[in-house]
Amino acid sequence: MSSVVQNDPVTVNIEWLSDCGGCHVAIVDLHEKILNVLQSVQIQRCPVLTDIKGYPKARLGLVSGAIRTEHDRHAAEEMRKSCDLLVAWGTCAVYGGIVGAGIVHTRKEIFETVYSNSKTTASHLFPSSEVSLFEKHVLPIDQVIDVDLYLPGCPPHPAFVFDALIAIVEGRTPKANRRSVCGRCTRTMEKTDVDTIKSNSCGIPEPDLCFLSQGYICMGSTTLDRCLAPCPTNGVVCTGCAGATMQILTEPNRDIRTEIADRMSRLTNIQRKSIITEIERTAKSHYSYTMATSMIGEKPTFLIRKWLADAEASYE
Repeated sequence: MSSVVQNDPVTVNIEWLSDCGGCHVAIVDLHEKILNVLQSVQIQRCPVLTDIKGYPKARLGLVSGAIRTEHDRHAAEEMRKSCDLLVAWGTCAVYGGIVGAGIVHTRKEIFETVYSNSKTTASHLFPSSEVSLFEKHVLPIDQVIDVDLYLPGCPPHPAFVFDALIAIVEGRTPKANRRSVCGRCTRTMEKTDVDTIKSNSCGIPEPDLCFLSQGYICMGSTTLDRCLAPCPTNGVVCTGCAGATMQILTEPNRDIRTEIADRMSRLTNIQRKSIITEIERTAKSHYSYTMATSMIGEKPTFLIRKWLADAEASYE
């Protein structure tokens, strides 16, 4: 990453592509720490704070959301042109995020579901001129523009947001590690006699025992720590919102479902194949944050359309 030498306040442009807007809320979640940031930066363009429609020249750009529409592509390209340094801000920008689940459906299927078959839709007319056209595929932003720094998370934890912004202002590289969410979880892994996979809504998990040991499919061991593990700490299984670990992303034959199944089958009496089958059956949930990135979607082990077809056949 290029360095920024701190003299005048760092000018910042922020853009919001296809996502929920939670990454912008993460800035507010800095609370009083935002004052330390604002002393050193000057926010110019920000969809939720300013009414600037253009893209003024800036030293730093934060782009959240995936490339889903032609407008997203145009906005990302304009941000790249106007910003010296550009950050992929949040899981949708880094991996495609939840909007990336659209890759398993055609544009026609999506529009029919939303505008023709939805009980809350007032009209069956498909929008045309009012809505930007869909891209052929959902893409993380680095498949359209060059990115200088990746900050995954849904949204990124305020601690990582603060460190990243201050590091860029000071001209240093932000802190990062390859630790998984399990690295911060205080639960204990123990071998148990559990022989049934439990849904997340089944019962109340034991507070100190690893979710895998209890039969719950938790993705903490396959997820990058960009959250400080708040979910398992508070009794909720990890859903993988910060994206897969670097080992899974960079090694072609390592996969989320098999990694979890290997660990869970050793900690319980549940068969490895049963765990794999269950994760495949619910693949749109377990791969929802990362399936749009080529590092997952183009793996030879990633066969989501087959898994979904098999799941649908089992219901018939």
